[in-house]
Amino acid sequence: MGDVNSFGAERSRGTVAHRLIADHLVEGRMEPGQEIGLRIDQTLTQDATGTLVMQELEALGLDRVRTRASVQYVDHNLVQADERNAEDHAFLRSACRRFGVWYSKPGNGVSHPTHMQRFGVPGTTLAGSDSHTCAAGSLGMLALGTGGLEVALAMTGRPLHVTMPEIWGIRLTGHLPPWLSAKDVILEMLRRHGVKGAVGKILEYHGPGLDGLTAMDRHVIANMGAELGATTSVFPADAAVRDFLRAEDREEDFHEIAAEPDAVYDLRDDIDLAALEPLIARPTSPGNVVPVRAVAGEPIGQAVIGSSANPGLRDFAIAAAIVKGRQTDPAVSFDINPTSREILADLTRMGSTFDLIAAGARIHQAGCLGCIGMGQAPATGRNSLRTFPRNFPGRSGTERDAVWLCSPETAAVSALTGEITDPRDWADKEAVAYPQLRLPGRASVNTAMLEAPLPPAEAARVELERGPNISGLPDFDPLPDVLSGPVLLKCGDNVSTDEISPAGARALPYRSNIPKLAEFAFTRIDPDYPRHAAELSDDSAPGGHFIVGGENYGQGSSREHAAITPRYLGLRAVIAKSYARIHWQNLANFGVLALEFADPGDYDRIDPGDRLRLEDLHSALTAGAAPRLRIHNTTKNETYEVGHRLSSGRRSTVLAGGIIPALARADPSGPA
Repeated sequence: MGDVNSFGAERSRGTVAHRLIADHLVEGRMEPGQEIGLRIDQTLTQDATGTLVMQELEALGLDRVRTRASVQYVDHNLVQADERNAEDHAFLRSACRRFGVWYSKPGNGVSHPTHMQRFGVPGTTLAGSDSHTCAAGSLGMLALGTGGLEVALAMTGRPLHVTMPEIWGIRLTGHLPPWLSAKDVILEMLRRHGVKGAVGKILEYHGPGLDGLTAMDRHVIANMGAELGATTSVFPADAAVRDFLRAEDREEDFHEIAAEPDAVYDLRDDIDLAALEPLIARPTSPGNVVPVRAVAGEPIGQAVIGSSANPGLRDFAIAAAIVKGRQTDPAVSFDINPTSREILADLTRMGSTFDLIAAGARIHQAGCLGCIGMGQAPATGRNSLRTFPRNFPGRSGTERDAVWLCSPETAAVSALTGEITDPRDWADKEAVAYPQLRLPGRASVNTAMLEAPLPPAEAARVELERGPNISGLPDFDPLPDVLSGPVLLKCGDNVSTDEISPAGARALPYRSNIPKLAEFAFTRIDPDYPRHAAELSDDSAPGGHFIVGGENYGQGSSREHAAITPRYLGLRAVIAKSYARIHWQNLANFGVLALEFADPGDYDRIDPGDRLRLEDLHSALTAGAAPRLRIHNTTKNETYEVGHRLSSGRRSTVLAGGIIPALARADPSGPA
């Protein structure tokens, strides 16, 4: 395990993160643990979360977005097996035209690399309703993934509220050896620190090792900072960023951002890139990282190149160079998911697309696809190697999947051998040198699939297109003074939002239909949860029900469906050992009380079916009240102390039943 040195007593200063926050701070103090408000320059939404964001903008009474640029991407739900996805796309386009949002058409590309190519600007802030929005930190941006409702509020011009993180400096030295790439760097961070290691922290990469990492290499590292639980990751804006923007015909957007020579970090870590080896995350967690050699020989049935975690041209080009003139193993499905139309054009211009096809690759459209379980689901029990960011159980679309996360080099070589293979060992055996890529200095820039916002007068006349699958937002009532109900579900540690509200081809097309999507809530943990919750609601139980969780409850995707669908089914409070940041925010946004055990041992004392009771909530959650409450287990006649981390503003939100009713109560004439 790597050693992390803490320098918390000195307080971070002079860092890139500190500069970005200070330049956008509008509320609060830059002290770790304090809530701060940030001015947001840009927003990013994608189709799996964007339909709710657009409905929220409508509920907020917005006339036109008030950011420098807001962009809606259609990249997740591209497979049009029936009318539902096409209807959502039409709704999203109409909403973009109505509210003044850029619209990226289906097939134009995955939001994160496409945003880097077309909109990323060093020194700006970006809020996105996707947890991997943090990837834009590769350009020297402060990029924050958050819930859709938080993004909707930022689009109205309101500050984004976050807890001020600690700044964790990771000094990189040396250069990556042949057959390793940026994916091995972030897998090393996950090997050292696990999926909770960076909760409450910004990861800031610095040091001489940056010289060998391109902007897209840095994207790989920044993207998967989300898997460590980090608030975000940041890199300096230096020559590598200038080169990237020049290739995209946007060099005028560059300006240098660097840490001061005497910058002080709250924590420090060091990685010698030259000392790394190829790594791989075993099923079913990004934190379950081991050397590739430790699992070499495991047979595989699939290898997939793509996703926002490995989106760069070199990630596809290196795979093409490895398989050129060879055939992939007949038992392996070798899938290529281009991450943008631009990258596919450049790959084709280089001749690499032909090399991939000739080697047996299956070329798919530009989008997330298999990363979100929309196609390319592996066979049950067959190992699937993916250059993706996540391998949570069932996320691939196969319930009993076996997904491994690795670099393009490891995936491509393993596709040739039919088993997990350290690419260095294959190269030694085959006497193959590491390919030297010659990437084009200018990208195949094509903006034809980006639709610019309409002029305000024309936008005001646009009507939203609503297909039958698009429901309205539910009306949620205020939090009662007394909660009394059963524990309907008890979860273990690291429950992901994919397990709370599944992605995949069965559930995700209902992302705009909350009543229907609620039928899938928690079904990966308890298939009967939706039915039991509905039966309880039919009994008109005024106190709703409770869920008990372990550590890091709600890790993973930012999708707010994981908060809104259980709330729709009557969930009023979650009691957990700890929470992932974005899901904790989403629970408050929809009026669900997120409580934490004062004594984690009390978790073991509660069983499913126990009836819990919380009293005097209104006085307990008023501003200035102590953040400790007592919850009574009436089944066992026991009492437990629980706490919360809600600011006074978030307490008011929960009491009102969520942000939208809270704003409506504050201004009945229209919250926006």
